Amino acid sequence: TAVHAGRALPEGFVAWLVARLTFHPVVIYAHGEELTTWGTGAKFRAMRFVLRHADTVIANSDYTREELLKLGVPAIQIVLINPGVDTERFKPGLPYADLHAQLGLSGDQKLLLSVGRLSRRKGFDSVIKALPQLVAEGFQMHYAIIGIGEDHDYLKALAKKYGVEDFVHLLGHVSPEDLPRWYNACSVFLMPNREIKGDTEGFGMVFIEAAACGKPTIAGTAGGTGAAVVHGVTGLQVDGNSARDLKEAVAGLLRDATLAQTMGRAGYNRTREDFAWQLVAERVNSL
Repeated sequence: TAVHAGRALPEGFVAWLVARLTFHPVVIYAHGEELTTWGTGAKFRAMRFVLRHADTVIANSDYTREELLKLGVPAIQIVLINPGVDTERFKPGLPYADLHAQLGLSGDQKLLLSVGRLSRRKGFDSVIKALPQLVAEGFQMHYAIIGIGEDHDYLKALAKKYGVEDFVHLLGHVSPEDLPRWYNACSVFLMPNREIKGDTEGFGMVFIEAAACGKPTIAGTAGGTGAAVVHGVTGLQVDGNSARDLKEAVAGLLRDATLAQTMGRAGYNRTREDFAWQLVAERVNSL
């Protein structure tokens, strides 16, 4: 009954052609970062044409919706539907003792976790820069990053520069079966994203994956992550460029276990009420 395209280019252009030939409506999903990083050339103009001529454009956050409006996509064609999470796969109570052992955690040591492509806008370097300050205040922790990308060597060198290489772990890819267990293994999930030359986070599905596992989350203030992390309720938003602000946020959650648990529980409940894939499917089906 409709042609759905996961993004504007190249799928959206093909979907638009097929839809017009078969007399079906075309639905295109907008994620945010592509709207601000594709410049002003031919690729950008093609993307804007496709989005403006789609019957419906699904925006993953209020931020993405605002960016679509700036491109001239009529408001009546934009529908806001946040991405979802598999609440049967991502859930609390999964075993993780072997993961802690793999990293060498012992006793009361905590695990900070990030998941995402190793790119500068994710803010993983800000976490590494904040670690010495946390250690100086007496916190015992390790920091694990799951993901691959162009910043691998930079992050590794940065950890050595700041003297924290012994407890910073660049894990690369992990198995899909183990990813929910890694979320369970952490005390705090964080991705202090920031905008770099227009490149930013449109939503941040990793935040709701962590929340579905009952974990408090820390996000940056850039882009559309406010849709995934409710500041002061399910987690915290900080300036992704400020290691000091990030240190304060992490320290607050590690120091106050009750606050961390309350935010984790709020995130868990929110994922089941708002982000379960069945609910997302119903919203899309109702278009």
